[in-house]
Parts: sequence; C-alpha cells; structure tokens
Amino acid sequence: MKIGIFTDTFYPEINGVATSCLSLSKELERRGHEVHVYAPKCKGWEAFQSEHYHYLESAQFILLKDRNVAFPGVGTIRQALDIHFDVVHTNSEFVMGFLGRYIARHTGCARVHTYHTAWEDYTYYITHGIGDNGAKAVAKHYSEWWCDKFDRVIAPTAKTENLLRQYGVEAPIEVIPSGMELRRFYPENHSPEEISETRAECGVPEGKRVLLNIGRLAREKNIEQILRIFPELHRHCPDVHMVIIGEGPLKEQLQIQSKELGVEDWVSIVGAKPWEKIDRYYAIGDVFVSASHSETQGLTYIEAAASGLCVCAVNDPCLLGVFEDGVSAILSEDADEELLNSLLLSFSPLGTSIRKNAVAATRPYSTQQFAQRVEECYVRAIDSRAKELTPMLRVQI
Repeated sequence: MKIGIFTDTFYPEINGVATSCLSLSKELERRGHEVHVYAPKCKGWEAFQSEHYHYLESAQFILLKDRNVAFPGVGTIRQALDIHFDVVHTNSEFVMGFLGRYIARHTGCARVHTYHTAWEDYTYYITHGIGDNGAKAVAKHYSEWWCDKFDRVIAPTAKTENLLRQYGVEAPIEVIPSGMELRRFYPENHSPEEISETRAECGVPEGKRVLLNIGRLAREKNIEQILRIFPELHRHCPDVHMVIIGEGPLKEQLQIQSKELGVEDWVSIVGAKPWEKIDRYYAIGDVFVSASHSETQGLTYIEAAASGLCVCAVNDPCLLGVFEDGVSAILSEDADEELLNSLLLSFSPLGTSIRKNAVAATRPYSTQQFAQRVEECYVRAIDSRAKELTPMLRVQI
C-alpha cells in the first residue's frame, strides 16, 4: 500500500504522538509498504529529511511555544496528490489533518484518523480559565465533527473510544494501542557503566534511588502535585533523588517550586533528551511517577515498565487492562496523601516485586503488533471506501 501519515508533530520532537507516528512508519515500511510522513519543520529536522519524510515550512505556535504550525505549499500538495495514496492516515485535527483530508478527498483514497489528544483537557491554553466550560463544549463538538469525516477512527484505548462515543461520534472506531520498540528499553541492554554515566549527567549522587518523570512539562501533566508531596516522601526516604526529563511551558515554574519547597538539591530538572537515547534515561530510574489525567494511552508508562521500573501513577481509565494494581504497577487515587502513600509503597519491597513483573506486562505493545493491527484497519477502511464509491460509479454508468 501507499500510505500517507499526516501529523502536527514528528521526530525529532519527543512526545507520544511523534513517537507513535515514527514507530508506525518504520514498522509499516518493514512490512513492505511505501510510507510518506508529512510534518512541520522542528528543531533538528534537517538530519532526518528524506525521500519519505517531508518536513514543511513552519512557525512557532503562539499558544504552545514548544509546538510548530506548518504552512503547506503548493509544491507539497502537488507532490502528495501525485503519489496516489491508498490510505491517508491523519494524526492531527488541525493544519496537517486538514492537509491529509484535502489529499484524500481529491484522490478518493481511504481516510483513517487516530484521535490522540482529548482537547477538552487543553482549552486553558486559550481561555486561561475564562469561559473554559464553553471552550470545552466547542472542543467536544469539533472532535465529533472531525472524526465523523473518516472511514475509520483509531482510539489508543477504550477510554478514548468511550469519550468519542460520548461526544456523539458515529464513525467506526477501532481500539489499537500505540506500539513501541520495546527491546531497547529492556534492563539487560544497559550496562552498569552506562547507567553510572547517565546518573552523573542527571546530577544523581552515588547511592541514591531515583524517582523519575519523563514527558512534556505542562499543566495537564500535573507535575506540580508530585513536587508538592516530594518533601514528605524525601523525609521518609532520604535516599531518593527525583529526576524530571522534558521541556515545556512549566519548566521554569517547576524550578521555582522546587526551590520554594527547599528540595532543589534533591530534584534535577534536566530538560529534553534525544528520543533515540531516551532508553538510557529510563534505565537510571527505580520508580516512574505520573499524576496526569490527560493521557489517551500513556506511552511513557509502558516505556518505564519495559525498562524494569515500578510504575506509580494516579489511576486513570487509560490504564485499564494495561497494568494490574499491586502486581505490575501501583495505582493511586488523586489526593496528595494517597499519591504519597503509593510512592512510599513503590519504594518498599512491594515496589521491588513489581519491578520484576513490569517488563512482562508490556509485551502486547510491540511495534509489530501495532503495525499489523493498523494495517488490518487500513484494509477495512479501503473496503468501506470502495463500497461507498460503487453506487456512485453505477449511477455515472
């Protein structure tokens, strides 16, 4: 098949959508398909431009400073039309999504969309709390309108499928968890020398256990709550050092918060790291923590578990069927006290036991299974599109 993947974020940017699109494109190519990815130019894009990776002119998005908005040119549009895709797979509801829909509409190919982001959780970037309920309602209606334009919609989890049905989406939805190249995360692939070097790079003193968070530093990730309870965690577990890896609009505020709490010597906020080396940074951890409720799948949780860490997360529907509480992860309620108690358990013998089960829990999320299921979804979308076009052809005849 000739497949066009359209996304507003792609490698070398580091986030769940970019990682999912990269893993999918690579694995589909291994399966013999011709895959073209269209994305905005971002920092470092020059090293990865290729015949099949098309980076478009872009500018910084005014509302999200760490994101870029593409400006598709006539040349790009003509080039994409000339490929005659069998499937267009959009991973954005905005600029690149519209470009993908335009290409699909003018070539008559099948249309598949992955709904990665629950936009109602992000409206505060526009409203700053003023009229936010109205903005959330608009986000829901827009998501419904968008998804119903496709032959198939992919939801990474049952949580996302249920959300879209609540919005009123009627298009066929298939639940397909995003896959990852898990093998490189496995603990046996990281030597003690490499781990020691990476710990030193992140400012972790010798003999300290590591509480790790990797992801975008933004309000919806709720990292402030983790920092808020860290002084009490450190009082009970003085050998724990926290490492936060990532970039985002909240970075400076988190640095200020750690100083105000008096824990700046025990917290390292080290910025973003290259995706191709991110497994090295998971390898330094003992416990991976997240208090986010905005995840549609939570790829970082799976990467952490594949790295042999004890995952401690605020319970969320996206984790249903992924982890078993007390067996392959420790799942917490929202309150500070509950999260603190869960973290204390994570650094107890129970956490050590969970680390032994963690890798096995991630086996269903390989890129091979992911690409196979998406490929099957494409075939169904092509069949649906063909059935839709057949009556029109008969009328024309």
